[in-house]
Amino acid sequence: MATKTDALPDGAGKKQNEKLVITASSLGTVFEWYDFYLYGLLASVISAKFFSGVNETTGFILALMAFAAGFAVRPFGALVFGRVGDIVGRKKTFLVTMAIMGLSTFAVGLLPSYESIGIAAPIILMALRLLQGLAIGGEYGGAAVYIAEHSPKGKRGFYTGFIQTTAMMGLILASMFVVGLRTTLEADDFLAWGWRLPFLFSIVLLLVALWIRLQLNESPVFQRMKSHGQTSKAPLTEAFGQWKNLKIVLIALFGAVAGQAVIGFSGHLYPLFFLEKIAKVDGATANFLVATALTITIPLYVFWGWLSDKIGRKPIMMSACVIAVFAYFPLYNALVGAANPEMAAAIERSPVTVVAHGSECSFQFDPIGSNSFDETSCDIVKSYLAKSGVNYNNVEAPEGSIASVQIGDRTIVAPNPAGLTDEATVATIAAFGVSVERELEAAGYPTSADPEQINRFRVLLILCALGTLGTMVYGPLAALLVELFPARIRYSSLSLPYHIGNGWIGGFMPTVAFAMVAATGNIYQGLWYAIIIAGITAVVGILFLPETYKRDIEAD
Repeated sequence: MATKTDALPDGAGKKQNEKLVITASSLGTVFEWYDFYLYGLLASVISAKFFSGVNETTGFILALMAFAAGFAVRPFGALVFGRVGDIVGRKKTFLVTMAIMGLSTFAVGLLPSYESIGIAAPIILMALRLLQGLAIGGEYGGAAVYIAEHSPKGKRGFYTGFIQTTAMMGLILASMFVVGLRTTLEADDFLAWGWRLPFLFSIVLLLVALWIRLQLNESPVFQRMKSHGQTSKAPLTEAFGQWKNLKIVLIALFGAVAGQAVIGFSGHLYPLFFLEKIAKVDGATANFLVATALTITIPLYVFWGWLSDKIGRKPIMMSACVIAVFAYFPLYNALVGAANPEMAAAIERSPVTVVAHGSECSFQFDPIGSNSFDETSCDIVKSYLAKSGVNYNNVEAPEGSIASVQIGDRTIVAPNPAGLTDEATVATIAAFGVSVERELEAAGYPTSADPEQINRFRVLLILCALGTLGTMVYGPLAALLVELFPARIRYSSLSLPYHIGNGWIGGFMPTVAFAMVAATGNIYQGLWYAIIIAGITAVVGILFLPETYKRDIEAD
């Protein structure tokens, strides 16, 4: 095993300013999450600009799918750049990943809309998201490894905790930019061109970040291994082709990262979508509340990282997973009550029920926009309620029955499109929609949250509670992952489970969750996704995840 006293090449291992190391390494994470949160914040606008060829509900889910596409390829980027990082070095690798990531973000701001270039617009957007995802696959691992390998013994959790804060800084920066533009520009101007400005601004962040990173030296641990010829020549084979290492990769994925991913998204990004699309809070207010809560909770990343240096990584992370399993439904239920009390009262007072035979009901998602959901009475009912964002229950009706919707004690029978001409079907559906809208209004269902009735203090408390759970799993994570794997294959080994967890399991959460809501009509149904995965992580982590906080990370 190499030691700190082992000779290094001239100039290698020179002590660097700790603040410079943390700042330069963390800037990539700021940039990474600035881009991804920016896309999430503007999902509704992007849906209108690039997916305008389909209905509104489908367009929004497609926009979320494009968001998720960047996450989908992150594990492949982890394989490519993780290998490069273990062979070539940490510094050079995350210089390249940042450049690719930044230029792709900038290009989104220049991309013509669907109205200008048709189907080419969403195709190019998807390609840029994929390119960003590949680059990000190598970014986090490099930053985590670089800081940890510069950290004094007993302070790795504290030092790497600063990386985790930068994710939230990225969101806050994106939120402040979007909120500022929404409040200073006319709504039409923002929708026409203002939304592009945050993407274009990313070129400034890129240039600053690259300049700072160029001031860094290579990691002393990597230099030491290289000087002694101890670097791995086949890190992927060594990391994933040997069971002793692959076993740890799988435990890291299912016993730590998977839970961290869904709890992180449930505390940061999903609440924003939930407030806008389900609680019907206006975008500017929702962005401001989420950004404020995240600002309040940012110091907790460092706190939990510091505490994990004292008591271990595992107790903190597993506690968060267990709490999440039992707390999500009450917290999100309380969030609706605080953000839109009229809606909460209406749901309680006059619940909406769809009575239909299951065979008549389609899954309310059409990725190619060819289904108008007007061929059965059930589809007509559910399509209208999905577009309106109304929470409803389902009751099975006898086969052959015409679907109906019950709003409190009122029942409205849906039109039966069988035997109707196209023109008659359109007119009948329109009349049905008017009737349902009238009854929903009479029952007290609001079309949007009343700004005067939003209990902002309660909303902030709930968002802070959700965010705190996210900090508990995310704060100690970087140190844990670095400590799990030997130095010679560390970059590759930790990057893959991290990006499978955050790319596939966490990245697809908004899409899957909202598809579950659209399919069932239950506004809380999507939470099961996070609850089940957090539960799995708690079980696997408690049983199999080793404690690592006292390990020597310079061991081969």
